[in-house]
Amino acid sequence: MTHAKEILVGVDGSAPSELALQWAIAEAKQRDWPLRLVCSYSLPSFTAASLDGGYAALDDRTIRSSAQGILDSAVAKVSEHGVRVVAELETGDAAGALIEASRSASLAVVGTRGGGGFTDRLLGTVSTAVPAHAHCPVVVVPLRSETATVLAPPRKIVVGVDGSPSARIALARAVEEALLWGADLTAVAAVPLSQGGGALSWLPAAIDREQVLADVEAGLEVMVHEAVGDSGLQVKRHALDGTGSWLLAEFSTAVDLVVVGSRGRGGFAGMLLGSTSQSVLHHASCPVLVVPSRTQDEGISVIDPPWKRGNWGRREGRRAREAWRSAIQARPVQTTVITARLAHGGPTARQTS
Repeated sequence: MTHAKEILVGVDGSAPSELALQWAIAEAKQRDWPLRLVCSYSLPSFTAASLDGGYAALDDRTIRSSAQGILDSAVAKVSEHGVRVVAELETGDAAGALIEASRSASLAVVGTRGGGGFTDRLLGTVSTAVPAHAHCPVVVVPLRSETATVLAPPRKIVVGVDGSPSARIALARAVEEALLWGADLTAVAAVPLSQGGGALSWLPAAIDREQVLADVEAGLEVMVHEAVGDSGLQVKRHALDGTGSWLLAEFSTAVDLVVVGSRGRGGFAGMLLGSTSQSVLHHASCPVLVVPSRTQDEGISVIDPPWKRGNWGRREGRRAREAWRSAIQARPVQTTVITARLAHGGPTARQTS
């Protein structure tokens, strides 16, 4: 399966859709990728008593014209930023249209909820179905408040790690996103010691609390070292007592992007298999980047830093690499802010530097 270097965006004219488009524009400019906008509409039908229980369909021209207007407005906004853009108007279910379109995209971006009419095409089903079934990574952008109009560029990123192969894929993607934006990256391993149960099946059994955290820290350090390679990125690492969904929801209030894999062994990467995923995706305070494990099987690699792009000369690449590394190393090392609910009487954190 061939995935073009383009960003797929679901648009419907709603406030969440506008924020998602804004996020996608910023990402496209950083990557020098085009946007592919998709607006999908369906024709409602009503029972016609005069037709003996049959159905009468509404004229599609007015609805199509309104949907086309939404799409044209989105194209104009993208063009104002100098980003290349193509647009597609589809009929049918919005989630299905985006999932199908994700077969040829390298990243998809959607909002979390709509506001009625056309805007409810992105209500619930899209923000849950697309991350779960897309063939490329998906960013879900939440509407923080009804007056929210501006998203800050990612300056703090957190990635959930649970030791699974899908978590390694998510971690690699998080590293590349941090390099792309010059952002601080924190890797977090969730260890639900207080809850116990099946969530701890991937950890050594019958050992004390401190030993469990120490073992997790050691494994986390190895994974981070492999993912970072020689990029020069410094990653803060935490082993925390708590469930993946709770920790991610807490961290989302203090960072600009949460990255998580799917189809893991519990903790963070297994979240997309049940109600936990819906809780995080619908209640996160910042955009969430979901990296399905299937993306590696389908040939999507992590994004390339600017100095690895083919149109850069050796001198430009060296200067850019040195500038990026200097910027990252010059950042003061700060502990990621955790909300009061986490800090008081909550999980125990152990950090390695």
